[in-house]
Amino acid sequence: MAQVYLPKTMIMTDTKVPPALPDRLSIDPRSPHHVAEVFEHDVGIRINGKERNDVEEYCISEGWIKVASRKALDRRGQPLLMTIKGEVEAFYK
Repeated sequence: MAQVYLPKTMIMTDTKVPPALPDRLSIDPRSPHHVAEVFEHDVGIRINGKERNDVEEYCISEGWIKVASRKALDRRGQPLLMTIKGEVEAFYK
């Protein structure tokens, strides 16, 4: 039998273990709570048992998430963030 050698580009190397989810995380790269390595994987957020897809920032220990308002903008043109309080759970999808 002949041995087959695959180039390195064809070998599956998607065995990266996702980093632990931090207590506080923001999707804004300007924020000090932004961790780029976490966003290489799909992250899900539940608040009070309901999954949300519009979360901009969360804090598990303080029990809040921030979501963008629909129309209101701040003076820099960024959407205003509304805080929703409750039991927060972060997980990888």
